[in-house]
Amino acid sequence: MTDSSTQGIKTVLHPVSDLAKAKAVYAALLGVSPQADAPYYVGFEAEGQHIGLVPGGGPEGMTSPVAYWHVPDIEAKLAEVTAAGATLKDPVREVGGGRLVATFSDPDDNVLGLIQDP
Repeated sequence: MTDSSTQGIKTVLHPVSDLAKAKAVYAALLGVSPQADAPYYVGFEAEGQHIGLVPGGGPEGMTSPVAYWHVPDIEAKLAEVTAAGATLKDPVREVGGGRLVATFSDPDDNVLGLIQDP
């Protein structure tokens, strides 16, 4: 193993079928209004966690929640997990503001994500 540690799970994205209904439920659950509120994404910041709502699973076609591990070096961590047997799903890409994301699946086809902030 390398020294490419993780900074923990700080982001979880949830695919939703009705954004307005989901937004109301998550606002009630978290006790805060969304910090990002667009037709394609609603995001909440609560207690050091980012909870995102993605209508229809977004362009990636998410079918279940995806937990994102924050890492200091996304390329190194992705190489490490794929060398250990993970399968790349979505390669590293920028999603705005210099933030990089990627997803992979474990041997049981559970989808996991990585995030590197600038």
